[in-house]
Amino acid sequence: MHKGNFKEMYLNTEQLDLGKFKVATSETLYMTVVSMLFVIIIGLILGLLLYNLGKSKRIGAKIFYNLLSIISNICRSVPFIILIILLIPFTKALMGTFLGAKAAIPSLVISAAPFYGRLVEMAFREVDHGVLEAANSMGANKWELVTKVLIPESLPALISGVTVTVITMIGFTAMAGAIGAGGLGGLAYQEGFMRNRPTITLFATICVLVIVFMVQWLGDWAVKKTDKR
Repeated sequence: MHKGNFKEMYLNTEQLDLGKFKVATSETLYMTVVSMLFVIIIGLILGLLLYNLGKSKRIGAKIFYNLLSIISNICRSVPFIILIILLIPFTKALMGTFLGAKAAIPSLVISAAPFYGRLVEMAFREVDHGVLEAANSMGANKWELVTKVLIPESLPALISGVTVTVITMIGFTAMAGAIGAGGLGGLAYQEGFMRNRPTITLFATICVLVIVFMVQWLGDWAVKKTDKR
């Protein structure tokens, strides 16, 4: 490809509309932040359930653990673009529409919460059993064990899990944009690909990469701040 053709295709600034990029970026951030609030809450609960059930030797607990594991694996394994299509009736019933940034949130949460839940379970399993036994011998109840020992001791791993999940979520929002959720993915697909404007696609991709790099940097910084080792 000649330099002139490359510049004409990918560096044609006349195609760029900063207003649309601001709206698309705000939609991507909205979908990511709101979804992650639900993902963190549900993921912590799910991870704690899996952790406690996995330790139990009771038959009922093992059955429930296997059931949760199967449901979690199914939600994690279904490709997101397929999941969001399968959930259109549910999304429409819950949100009143299956289009727009708000409509993408249920699918994002259902897809990412089991993923983060597994990361939470693994983080809890890494906590030193001696620390838990010491707290238990001092009379700590289950709530205190979770809030004062389990979560603080596994905080770096939990934050690292959040970082990975957020980056995954940003990728999901881009896919959701291709079927009407908006955001930078929607801008890249609708305005860039469908209208043959490669410059828009390129700059939308750059915006996504900048967000991902910022999230990774913040996550790494938070992990270092909370790591006691």
